[in-house]
Formats: sequence, structure tokens, C-alpha cells
Amino acid sequence: MTKPLQQPISRREFIHLSALTGAFLGLGFSLPDRAQAGEKSIFKLTNDNPVPTEITPFILIDSTNRIILINHKPEMGQGTWQSIPVLVAEELDVRLDQVEIHMATADKKYGDMGVGGSNSVKGSYMHLRKAGAAAREMLLAAAAQTWNVPLIDCTTKEGMVLHKKSTKKLSYGELVEKASKLDVPKEPKLKDPKTFKLIGKAIPRPDVPLKVDGTAQFGIDIKVPGMLYASIERAPVFYAKVKSVDDAKAKTVAGVKQVLRSERKLNKNTFYGVAVLAENYYAATQGRKALKIQWETGNNTQWNSQTIYARMKDLAQAEGKISHSTGDFDKAFLAAPTKLEAEYKLPFAAHAPMEPQNCVAHVQADKCEIWAPTQVPDWAKGEVAKYLNMPEESITLHTTYLGGGFGRRLFFDAIMEAVHLSKQAGVPVKTIWSREDDMTAGPFRPGTYSSLKAGLDAAGKPIAFQHKVVAPSISYDNFGSKDPSQREDEGAMEGIKDSAYEFAHAKYHTIYAETTMPLGWWRAVYSTTTAFAHESFIDEVAHAAKKDPLQFRLSLINKNTRMKKLLTFLGEKSGWSKPLDKGWGKGVAIWQFFAGQAGHVVYVSKLNGQTKIEKIVAAIDCGMAINPDNVKAQVEGATVMALMAALKDEITFEGGKAVQTNFNNYRMMRIQEIPPIEVYILPSTDKPDGVGEPGLPPLAPALGNALFAATGKRVRQLPFRMEEM
Repeated sequence: MTKPLQQPISRREFIHLSALTGAFLGLGFSLPDRAQAGEKSIFKLTNDNPVPTEITPFILIDSTNRIILINHKPEMGQGTWQSIPVLVAEELDVRLDQVEIHMATADKKYGDMGVGGSNSVKGSYMHLRKAGAAAREMLLAAAAQTWNVPLIDCTTKEGMVLHKKSTKKLSYGELVEKASKLDVPKEPKLKDPKTFKLIGKAIPRPDVPLKVDGTAQFGIDIKVPGMLYASIERAPVFYAKVKSVDDAKAKTVAGVKQVLRSERKLNKNTFYGVAVLAENYYAATQGRKALKIQWETGNNTQWNSQTIYARMKDLAQAEGKISHSTGDFDKAFLAAPTKLEAEYKLPFAAHAPMEPQNCVAHVQADKCEIWAPTQVPDWAKGEVAKYLNMPEESITLHTTYLGGGFGRRLFFDAIMEAVHLSKQAGVPVKTIWSREDDMTAGPFRPGTYSSLKAGLDAAGKPIAFQHKVVAPSISYDNFGSKDPSQREDEGAMEGIKDSAYEFAHAKYHTIYAETTMPLGWWRAVYSTTTAFAHESFIDEVAHAAKKDPLQFRLSLINKNTRMKKLLTFLGEKSGWSKPLDKGWGKGVAIWQFFAGQAGHVVYVSKLNGQTKIEKIVAAIDCGMAINPDNVKAQVEGATVMALMAALKDEITFEGGKAVQTNFNNYRMMRIQEIPPIEVYILPSTDKPDGVGEPGLPPLAPALGNALFAATGKRVRQLPFRMEEM
């Protein structure tokens, strides 16, 4: 009898994690929405499980001077694996290469663990600096007691306490026992930013080598004993239900163990399917292909892109909900000698992270353990607890590295699906979505329809401005409302109702558009569509007024000095005032919203009948840049993602389902297609602001404005067809 081949060992299986041993000092500051700052956590870690005596450990130091910093913000490529620990390390006075970084398991004690809204650093900045500063003060006090010297005579350097008046020195590890008995100072003295050694410096990211050599563990890498793989046949139409299943052939596939009905909770919505559970993923997918399912589709097949946008166009005639108004727009517009009107149509989009959705869940009678690449570990844990009717203490959620998020992993439906299957199967279950599953199941960025009007006086000065946004509601789709009249999503008006531009007479409205397509937050959310309409139309008004587009924008900004300064900076760095090469055109756009503020200038050429993007210049005001290299990388990444959405494909619907299924018809940008990108960070000592999203919204309008300047063609919908320009 032939012996079966041994399972190959992956690179990750060669990695050995060292055991935690010795006595540790654990310190932490809870974020303010969860617990009072300044509480102490002291516990010992041995070869057994850790036994905490307090809460919220962000810093662990043992007697051998091993220093562990706890990162409570998931890493999905945006750099939190460095930026969060750096905030602690700076005040603790240690180098980043002296510490180990560990990902926290989901727990309320860490405060808000979610990554979204470009809030990771700006929401944690002061609290984590205080945690590091408090630990440093305790270690200094312990050294002063040991040497019987005044505290003022002690200082720290790279994990050591030094006596200024002698050669005495002690490592943090040698002081940990004594320091652990001291009270945690509630208001420790923070460093003067002028003395920073880590914050504001371009330091290599510690997660990059792990991702290069394969030791970084993503959700799709997880394996646990006794685990079954699940491949799920999903309803062909959104919200369709399973009518009947013939699984006879599926069960004959070698390795298939169970066929189960599945449900996927996406906030208030539930989606259905049939899951094949098998010993390996290949068997699960083969079993899935052998299923014969009848579906109840109801009336959902009637929805398609054509009807959705026809309905939006009709709705644009309505008044809707007024989000902001100044003066009397209707009267001023009616009296204006020059009137402009335009409508902009923006598409739906898929998140399409490189790592498709996946999760490992093991549900037992009184507990549940989960391994998942999620942006919201604490939120997901709470929802799983409700779903299983278990206390949160019975749920353990391990956050892995995320192979991209872009807002898709703010939703925990993939986790709920795995939990549902594991509960039925009675064993650990690993769900892996196919690329087609990930692309077609949603949730999607909603498409929007914008109707804009502007009036100019006889001198060409803009006196009236209106922007109506017709859009489905992400909030209503996911969470509903007790009052049906409150379906409009105020998020659709971010960057518009609080625009930096000042008009004597302005009115901004939002109008709810119903759709059955599942909706979700996409990187920079509604601003990825509404900014294109708003900034493109501002350009139309500037052209009608015969004004330089950048100078015209500056003339409209008076009170918002931050945006005026950023736009001036962008103009300088992009060389806006320099003469253009023959056949070239340039376009500018800026945007400020919940995530922060940034702007783009795009240079386009039309030579020998070919239109080409020559260069992109981006500027961001993110306050203090924690790591300038990472800020530039994030703006570059956001710019490339915006280029993809502007130049490649949209998500369309037919018969109640998505048409695009994979990267062949929903294409990504290739490296050779990306034009030169220059990123400039506005120098600032202000507290940190968002970085991950601000670099996305202004790109498309800046590109559209440049295309108009180069070709004379104004395009009011995405994606652009460069070959037609």
C-alpha cells in the first residue's frame, strides 16, 4: 500500500515564537470612552497563561529587560504596526528595535480597537504617549529610590536609567519589580516635541520584513487542529433565500464531511447560502460545484444599474433634506446674469482587497474562539457574543494581519458566517471566500448622482451655489431607522455642507435613493464620489468666470485658513504658476472632510492624438507626521486607488446581482501604468490628523480638470475613457 505524501511545510511553519517567561510590569492607559485613564496593570507572565491583576496593559517589561509593546490597532498595510507602538516608545525612551510588538486580542479594556476613518493615530496620540511617559516616570522613581538620590538627578536613555552625577545605570528590567509597586501617575510629564527621537522621523516599519519573508500571519494562513474548510454557494440575487438543496453529488466528493445551510449577518441584513465543509479547501470547492440549489428570488431581480440611475436622475428634481444653507440661493440664482447647471453620475465600487474574506471560528458549548482579519475586533466580539447569547468574556478574538481593508473589514459578516457554521458543525470551521464571492456579494460603495447649479454676477463673481446629492444610505441600509423620513445619510454631505468655499448664497441638499444593493463604507466613503462632482463643478465655474482655477479657489476661501494654506502650499510644490509644455494641461482639486485634508495637481498631455497622465503632485496637511515615509506611502496608495476607480471599471448590476466578478472585468492598476507621483507634507506641529483617506477624494476631480484643460472635453461621470479623450 502506497503511503500518502506528507503535507508540505510552509515558510510560516518554520517560525518559532518564544515562550513568555519571568516577571513583567504591565502598564496601560484606557482610552477615555471605555475606562478612566491612569489605571495600572501589574501581572506575572510564566509558561502558563498570564494572570492579570488590573486592566489595559500596553507595556510589558520583564527582569531580563525584554520589552513588549501591545498594538491594539489592526495592521492592514496602513502602518499601525509601527505608528501605534512608536507613540509609547517615544515617551518610554526606547528604540523600536529594542521592543517586541504584539497584537492585542479583542478586549474592551483597550478602548476603541477599530481602524477606520483615518483615526488610529489621531485618536490614540495623547493616551498612548501618556502610557509611555507614566511608565518612564515610575522607572525613574524606582531608580532614585534604589540609589537614594533625588529624582531630578536621574534620566533615561534607550531602556536604561542613568544617574547624571555618576556612572551608575540600571536597565528597565532591573527596576521592574520596584517600579511595579508604585502608583501610576495620572498626568505624567510629556516630552517636548523638539526632543522627539522617533515621532516625526522616517523609521523603517517593523512589519515590512515579516511580510517580505512570509512570517507575517494573515487570516487566510490560520490553521487549527480538527478544522474543516468551508466553501459557500451564495444566493445568485441579493437577499434570495434557499428553497431546496440537492447535495447528493456533493457528498460523494472525497474529503467532504458536511453540507449545511449558511447565514451571513450584515448588521440588520441577512444573506443566505449553502456551505460545503471538507478536510481541505479543494474538496470544499469541488463539493460546492456539485450542489443543486433552487432559490427564492422574490422581486429583487428587477434591480439593475439603468433603473437605479434613472431613478436617481428623477429624484434630483426633489428638494430633499437641506443640510446647510446661506443667504437666499433661489432668489440669487434666478437673478444671476450667468447661470451654470451640471449633473454628475458616479458609480458603485467594490473594495476588492487582495486577501479575500476569511475567518476561522470554533464555537463550543460555553465559549467561542475566532481568528480573523478584521478592522473592528472589539465591535465584532460584542456582536458575536450577542449572536451566540454568550457573555463577551466567553469570546476570544485574535486579530491577524489584514491583506487590505479599505472599509470592507469594518463589517464582520464573514466572521458571523464562520461562527454560524461552526456552531452547526460542532468543529472549528475556516471559511475562505473565492475572489468571485468577494467581488459580487458586497457590500459596495454606493453610487451617487449630483445636481449642481451656480450663478455669476456681471463681473464674473460667483454669488450663488447649490449642490444636491442623490444617494443610497449606508447607515439606513445597515442599521435602519425608526423614522422612515430620516433615511438620508448625512455622510453624503461631508466636505460639502462644511466646505471651505464661501458663497453669499448657497444651499446643499441630500436626497435618499432606495436600492436593494448591500452598501458599505469604502475608503473615504461618500467623498470618493461627491468630491469629484463638487470640485469638477467648481472648475466649471472658474472657467466660466475666466479665472485661474487655483486662484479662483483661493478667492473663495477666507475663514478656513488651514485649507487656504494647504492650497497655497500645493500650488508652490506643484509649480502651478510655471508655463506649461506644449500640449499639456493641468488640473487642481482639494478636499477636507472627517478624515483630514489633502489636494492634488495633475498634469496631462495630449500629443500625437494620445492622452497621457504626465505627473501627479499631492499635498497633505496631517498635522504632525508621525512617520513621514509612511504618510507619503499612504498618500501614494490612496492616489493609486483613486486612479483605479477613475480609470478602470465600475460595479454594475443586472437582474439583482453584480456583473463584475474578478480582476479580469474589475481591473486593478498595474505598476507600469502608474505615473510619477510626488507627495508633499505641509510642515506642522499641530496634533496628528488623518492620513489613510484624505489622499483619495481630490485625485479624480484634479484629473478630470486636467483632462478638460488639455482636451477641452468635460467628463461628468467615472470611469474616464482615456482612449476617447
